[in-house]
Amino acid sequence: MPDEINDLRLFAQMVDAGSLSAAARRTDGSTAAMSRRLAALEKRLGVRLVTRTSRRFDLTVEGALFHERAVAILHAVDDAEAEISAQARVPQGLLCIGAPSEIGRKQIAPLIEAFSDRYPEVEVRLVLSDIGLDVIDDNLDVALRIGLPADTGVIAKKLLSSRRIVCAAPAYLARHGTPQTLTDLAVHDCLRLVRGQRVFDRWLFAEDGRRREIQVRGTLSTASGEVLHDWALKGRGLALKALWDIESDLSAGKLIECLAPYHCDEIELYAVFANRRHLSPRVRVFLDFVQEALGEAALDQKRSATKISTL
Repeated sequence: MPDEINDLRLFAQMVDAGSLSAAARRTDGSTAAMSRRLAALEKRLGVRLVTRTSRRFDLTVEGALFHERAVAILHAVDDAEAEISAQARVPQGLLCIGAPSEIGRKQIAPLIEAFSDRYPEVEVRLVLSDIGLDVIDDNLDVALRIGLPADTGVIAKKLLSSRRIVCAAPAYLARHGTPQTLTDLAVHDCLRLVRGQRVFDRWLFAEDGRRREIQVRGTLSTASGEVLHDWALKGRGLALKALWDIESDLSAGKLIECLAPYHCDEIELYAVFANRRHLSPRVRVFLDFVQEALGEAALDQKRSATKISTL
């Protein structure tokens, strides 16, 4: 039976990945080994499950039915294991966490160290990405992400609320002046984020109770929030950053908040996890741990923001 379950899990991973090569990368295997496992499974079942092409494969009618049943069986197995493990109440095993790069490195990584000290039987794997991680497609137990996910088949738990602010290094403001109104942004060099083919060059503000988008321009753009942060510290332009990413720099005077009367959009950090009736102890205790820790961090951030605004 374990071999059959492993075959079901492997087939589900192949379908989720979309190709044998992608599945091999996700499981640290080889494409040739994946092909042999699939061929052996088809031989045992006596049907062709997929129609292969050079880059991907398509499910046959039998393959689609087999995948549907396989996913249902795997969910049942996972639920059963989680329920038994929950009764034991001993957090252990592998816990895969995904997070945005900057907040992941600065805030989540230290929390994971503290979590590991408290629960030494849990092996934690942290994956950082600015592209955006999916709890299902990226085989994560918990994905920390900005904003609610589009997938309705997962659960999202809000961990932290903050806001974005316009900021710059003192050196930049000394050379170019400090913007006083939103229209002043038109003459400033603004650092912009890139996601895929989209450049985030329209910054959102609130003015007199109304939402207002401002078109910005600049010479530098990047897909990395951390690179953009470094450019801002080096005085290369104005940046729109989450308060939780730059709080220490504001306190130290390395960055200065600009356009404070114009509130930027609020942002929220969510913990996203698969919709299961029985969460494993390691997932449950991690969610409780990170919510408590980030809740305390939010209080410290609020006190720090109040202090900075009164300086």
